[in-house]
Amino acid sequence: MTTITYTSREEVEVYRFSPAATILIPVVALFLQAFLPLHLRFMIIFDLPLLVTIFFALARRSQISGLLTGSVIGILQDSLTHQPLGVFGIAKTVVGYGASSLGVKLDAENAGSRVLVTFGFYVVHELIYFTVARGLVGQTMSWRWGHVLVSALANAALAVPVFSLLDKFKQRA
Repeated sequence: MTTITYTSREEVEVYRFSPAATILIPVVALFLQAFLPLHLRFMIIFDLPLLVTIFFALARRSQISGLLTGSVIGILQDSLTHQPLGVFGIAKTVVGYGASSLGVKLDAENAGSRVLVTFGFYVVHELIYFTVARGLVGQTMSWRWGHVLVSALANAALAVPVFSLLDKFKQRA
């Protein structure tokens, strides 16, 4: 007979980060996102600010913290592009909220779950970005499933080593 155990929200491990890590990690991700693709063309497929948003949201497990992290990182990313201000902000806010909500319900330390969560939230991010950019801002864009799925897979694969590196900055709350 199998015993089913219930893990309450209080029993789930919640992490916090030092103020320096909270500021510097997203800034470094934004810097790398802005400048690496200029020199290494293949890096355009990766969304490092999205990975940082997902990581912080999963680790903190607080919806308010997740959406605030996503919105700030998204707005800062918008400010570094020639796109309208707020498109990345809206997409990353939704992802931050969703990832923090999901982080309460699953083992976010497992490499397999990190791959699946990143893959799923990359696709969600792209759908929201596309919808906002095309529907609200009026940009002419076309949806390319193949590109989105390959990019989601690449970002999911990159998430495992990036999240392992960022795990070193976690502090128990």
